[in-house]
Amino acid sequence: MPVHPSAVIDPRATIDPTTTIGPHVVIDGPVRIGPRCHLAAGVIVYGATEIGADCRIHAHAVIGDLPQDRAYDGGQSYCQIGEGCIIREGVTIHRGTIPGTATVVGNRCLLMTNSHVGHNCHLGDEVTLVSGVLLGGYVTVGSKAIISGNAAVHQFVRVGELAMVSALAKIVQDVPPFFMTDRDGAIVGVNRVGLARAEILPADRDEIKMAHRILFRMSLHRDEALELLSALVTPSGRRIHEFMLAETHRGVSRRESLRRRIAAA
Repeated sequence: MPVHPSAVIDPRATIDPTTTIGPHVVIDGPVRIGPRCHLAAGVIVYGATEIGADCRIHAHAVIGDLPQDRAYDGGQSYCQIGEGCIIREGVTIHRGTIPGTATVVGNRCLLMTNSHVGHNCHLGDEVTLVSGVLLGGYVTVGSKAIISGNAAVHQFVRVGELAMVSALAKIVQDVPPFFMTDRDGAIVGVNRVGLARAEILPADRDEIKMAHRILFRMSLHRDEALELLSALVTPSGRRIHEFMLAETHRGVSRRESLRRRIAAA
């Protein structure tokens, strides 16, 4: 294991011998780091943090530090990073608040410079956080979702898979799968480019478009919309229906206002 002589490594840590540790890295606690990882200069990893194989953690990232939550009482909580993640300069990822809980980042995620993942967040696989993104505590982000630069996501919000959140957005309610938001967090359309890149089948795309019309263009009562969504049969259509049925702490984002649509026309 190539370890720079200036690195400080806790004897409780377990680090695969194929992992490289750069200058001035600090590993403090019973950290577990898998094979073929690289920790660049000044990285700090705290607590009961587990980092999967093939992760690249760039300079001055901080992983597993104490949650920024007044409810934290010093109990044992966790931080889990999946395999193949790229964590860029200045990223911060905090451990869970309640004893026994964890902050989880899935496999092959890309967390760009100075993005922040708050306590008890759960990120699916291949999530992208662009530079400056702020995720409050208990945020859930579905696989392959993209949250654009300097967007802020309120505590307990859910962002569905393959959703696209606008740069500089203020997200205070849930964003269903496959849809796009504007800066105000309103739903403005289907993430067509994301669907194409993910090779979503044509039948699924048609139902995603139908779901968008039902939820954000037809001015239906929630129960009426859910009844129509229940008729969707493709995997993607069913996931939208399930997302809408699931418990929500913040409600679901609405469509952009008529006044804004006219102004943009």
